[in-house]
Amino acid sequence: MTKTKNTKQKKRSPLVKFLRVLGPGLVTGASDDDPSGIVTYSQAGAQFGLQTLWTALITFPLMAAVQGMCARIGLVTSQGLTVTLREHYPKWILYGVLLFTFPAITLNIGADIQGMGAVGHMLYPRIPAPVYSVILTAILMYIIIRFPYQKIAAILKWLCLSLLLYIIVPFLVKQDWLQVAKHTFIPTIKMDKDFLSILVAILGTTISPYLFFWQTTMEAEDLAHGQKSYIVNNTVLSNMKIDVNSGMLLSNLVMFFMILTTGSVLFSGGVHKIDTVDQAAKALQPLAGNLTYAIFALGVLGTGMLAIPVLAGAQSYMLAETLGWKAGLDKKFGQAKSFYVSIIVSLLVGLSLDFFKVSPVKTLLYTAIVYGLTAPVLIAMLLHIGNNKKIMKEHTNSRLSNTLGIMTLLLMTAAAAALIYFLIV
Repeated sequence: MTKTKNTKQKKRSPLVKFLRVLGPGLVTGASDDDPSGIVTYSQAGAQFGLQTLWTALITFPLMAAVQGMCARIGLVTSQGLTVTLREHYPKWILYGVLLFTFPAITLNIGADIQGMGAVGHMLYPRIPAPVYSVILTAILMYIIIRFPYQKIAAILKWLCLSLLLYIIVPFLVKQDWLQVAKHTFIPTIKMDKDFLSILVAILGTTISPYLFFWQTTMEAEDLAHGQKSYIVNNTVLSNMKIDVNSGMLLSNLVMFFMILTTGSVLFSGGVHKIDTVDQAAKALQPLAGNLTYAIFALGVLGTGMLAIPVLAGAQSYMLAETLGWKAGLDKKFGQAKSFYVSIIVSLLVGLSLDFFKVSPVKTLLYTAIVYGLTAPVLIAMLLHIGNNKKIMKEHTNSRLSNTLGIMTLLLMTAAAAALIYFLIV
């Protein structure tokens, strides 16, 4: 009997160990597939079919490298990226980044709230979409203020399961897997404005600056709460890589299957323009059936509940670290009033966009523009910090990390240049 139990424990131990390692990297990667990201991936599939599937293979190693740098900075410095920028670099760099990043995050929050409200209304039409938006925002505020960091982290990890819904969807409809393989491994590039615009949008949505700040701060938070060893050794760094790589893999898998679903269903069904997440779900219903429609819609609500706390939290940590406020999701409201008030304000401003009838499409466009312009600057700073021995000591970037980081910088710079070109022409 004892031998049987010990055998079972040994068999389970690798899985249990793996699950325990998962944390900030998993949540960061999962939050990248928010409702606004879903719109971008859905539009890519609807407009160009399977032709952009290959982008998921490209963005995975690049995302993993950049977020890995952020995680290592958080572990080694035990502080957020904003603090590191404030202490070691000219203030104009930090203030410039904040000036551009804050509006983009607020618009991103607003687009996600609008998307969730629209999907809620679609599932139960008797309640208006704005009412859903208010209710969901109130629930998010309550969770963020009421629960300590450990509880919020656990909630976010469980919400990551909602992304699995999108991996199921493509298997509910007929697929030409030979074509899927072809477009996955053989890149398709068209030198026209529409195709290049969607590539820029995919990059801007996938490699987003707010993720850099969240990842770094959450690694520092895990240190502060004893989730990881205070001594940054090879084991801690190895576990961090597993966590980050798993999160980025999940993020890009969802992106891949989202493009696959909309590319094989909507594009083939003659639906070539998607402006909102509820529009994508509605378009799927007559073409792929009620089950696919319901899974897609429920996934939007789950990813929104996951992404919005990350967006609002990242913004508030950035502000608190810049101004020297007491900050931390582990603190009670009275211990960090300014920090929590800034979260509340960001959620309310995002919610207000719904009532001012701000177009979600325009919101996403402005968000993509600002992210696209700030990402190259931040990636350059991450590379500099990651190779700065004064900050990172013996844990500077590896050759592979630098190579992938530089590739990301060049690609995001090219995307930013293309974005500016599209706006001018």
